[in-house]
Amino acid sequence: MSINKTEEEIALMRENGILVSKTLAEVGRNIAPGVTTLELNAVAETFIRDHGAAPAFLGYNGFPYTLCISVNSVVVHGFPSDYRLKEGDIVSVDCGTKYKGFFGDSAYTFAVGKVSKAAELLMQATKQSLYEGIGKAIAGNRVGDIGAAVQTYVEERGFSVVREMVGHGIGTGLHEKPDVPNYGRPGQGKHLTEGMILCIEPMINEGGRGVYMERDGWTLRTADNRNSAHYELTVVVRKEKAELLSTFAFIERPNDINMK
Repeated sequence: MSINKTEEEIALMRENGILVSKTLAEVGRNIAPGVTTLELNAVAETFIRDHGAAPAFLGYNGFPYTLCISVNSVVVHGFPSDYRLKEGDIVSVDCGTKYKGFFGDSAYTFAVGKVSKAAELLMQATKQSLYEGIGKAIAGNRVGDIGAAVQTYVEERGFSVVREMVGHGIGTGLHEKPDVPNYGRPGQGKHLTEGMILCIEPMINEGGRGVYMERDGWTLRTADNRNSAHYELTVVVRKEKAELLSTFAFIERPNDINMK
């Protein structure tokens, strides 16, 4: 399993990136007060299968759903359930696809109706920290440059980086090397070379960085029960600027892009 991908492999990964991005947008259009997270899971599975792909998370290491749906103080890997979303919730949706032998992976935190100012600031900082990290995903840098950029941005704004979960490589495996922590020191860690495909995914807490695992063995929640946000994009390391394989454009600018 090569860390560096050929242009042909990157083209297939790009197809997955677009599909997973459109799936998240489809889920986002269905997010509203009163909707259950199980209903959102069904929306995603139908959309993925209707496009000739398979849900990457379903059955992965025993995970029983298509989506990880994490509401408010859940950091990641929350189970879809009969919980009905409420005005003011924030809901992180993590989605994966498998298509033509390759994987796609992306996540986005959605506001349910009007949310608190604190929640808005957390979401804004987490998403921007993702772009700060992506800005360092260029050939010649190191993995630590990505993590340091994320960590510096959010900690300067009073938020905390979850240490227990990290980003990762991706390709014919959903999780490949290298690990991509959201913290670190510039100039340290694995060298980045052109053709590496990385999932960069800050998981940022409003309060302290402490977390705990619930009894289901999957759901990770903040220790202080304050909100957490999560955004993820898949990128190719290039010489001057990382190439995005997944995108938030289908969510944020649906009128400017082909949604079919």
